Amino acid sequence: MQTLTKKLIDLDLANRVFTDALLERVIEGSKQRRYHLVNRAIKAGELLRLRRGSYLLAEPFRDYPIHPFALAQAFVPGSYVSYETALAHHGWIPEAVYTTASVTPGRKSLEYEHTKFGHFSFHPLALRPGYFLELVEREQSREQTMLVARPVRALMDLVCLKKAEWQGMDWLQESLRIDYEYLRQVTGAEIRTLKLVYKHKRVIRFLDALARELGND
Repeated sequence: MQTLTKKLIDLDLANRVFTDALLERVIEGSKQRRYHLVNRAIKAGELLRLRRGSYLLAEPFRDYPIHPFALAQAFVPGSYVSYETALAHHGWIPEAVYTTASVTPGRKSLEYEHTKFGHFSFHPLALRPGYFLELVEREQSREQTMLVARPVRALMDLVCLKKAEWQGMDWLQESLRIDYEYLRQVTGAEIRTLKLVYKHKRVIRFLDALARELGND
């Protein structure tokens, strides 16, 4: 076992995503020494580089595999999982989703591709200040805390991202393949809350039309 790997395990950091800044705090010595320790651990297959300055111990040295949602939030702190990814997670759409897509609090879209963990995308939305985490919930998996949009929030984030206009329930049921029984679960309170979230009038019109269709207006 490499020196760095043992040090991280001894410090109870084996399940963490960690950065160069954290390594600087826990590894004694010069920057050059830390650089060599990191490189040796990577070459030994004990340490995985996620992106520049961000690392994760390989699975044999962790207590459990990292969840892709937790990894997404390590890539972009403050983001939450949404769009098709959250809809699939909640069982609202039948298709498998191969990108972990999130809403980012930043202003730029970002993408990360990792040979082991797959594709991650982050897209900003025009949201009103103070409403970023409305209808977003904390989920727990093996000591990993993740922020995931509730189904109706994920749906409206997708509507906002795609700049979709209301086209009747057919678009939701046929294009997105959302079962009507799931849509019936959307409450009037959720729709009223979401009308406070988005800046674009297009999304508000979509919510109004959805409310009328569901009898929640």
